Amino acid sequence: MGTHAIETLADLALARRLERAEGTSCARMVEARAHVFPDSGATWTEVAGAYAMFDGPESPMTQTFGLGMFQTPTADDLDAIEAFYRERSAPVHHEVSPIADSSLLALLSARGYHPIELTSVLYRQVGRVGPPRPEGREGLTIRAVGAADAEVYARTAADGWRDAGYADFVRDVARVSAAAEGLSLFLAELDGRPIATAALAIHDRVAHLAGASTVPDGRRRGAQNALLDHRLRVAAARGCDIAFMGAAPGSGSQRNAERNGFRIAYTRIKWRRG
Repeated sequence: MGTHAIETLADLALARRLERAEGTSCARMVEARAHVFPDSGATWTEVAGAYAMFDGPESPMTQTFGLGMFQTPTADDLDAIEAFYRERSAPVHHEVSPIADSSLLALLSARGYHPIELTSVLYRQVGRVGPPRPEGREGLTIRAVGAADAEVYARTAADGWRDAGYADFVRDVARVSAAAEGLSLFLAELDGRPIATAALAIHDRVAHLAGASTVPDGRRRGAQNALLDHRLRVAAARGCDIAFMGAAPGSGSQRNAERNGFRIAYTRIKWRRG
């Protein structure tokens, strides 16, 4: 798929759409974890327009989304959020857009928070294109994951993170993904062998692209580019006008996204207390 000029400005209105779309995706995942793993205690709540997720003390989804984007949080609001995590013996993390209310930085600093992580939020318009089609090297195909394929999807996603030591965690996340409402999963296969995974969630005509994983011996074969193209076409067919993803600043994922017509909307900072 060729690139498209982006006319939408990275302003507060767009940032609210992106933050709410990601927050909604994560809320669906947390609800799915509560269903798949009832003893996990997974739950979420809304405070001052922000979604506070608990997906387990070690999960990267255990944080807030959209803090300071929809209303100005007060000290009492942060008290409530901190109590939510304290009751679950979880650290308090807020991932904050630079477009959030500027008073939030002083409030977080005064309460002992410090920055620990950066994420580039990248976006592009979704063009009105034809039906989904696989692209890539000969023998590479893309297909949607059904209930019968959930374990194949989970195993493939886990194998892509085995070298980094996250296989067990990613396998659990993939199993939860298969049960999450409104989340579409896709497999890339090379000559019939699963080699890569990706996911698509849609909220308010915004396509959230996530779940990318490729097994080590399946890399550099065009699988993730084909999965990206496929998901953009699915998103267009479902009426989306914007797609977005997150990536580590300067990473290969960010460079690949930029080669495919994405640009940085803003860079979020993750804050941790204590």
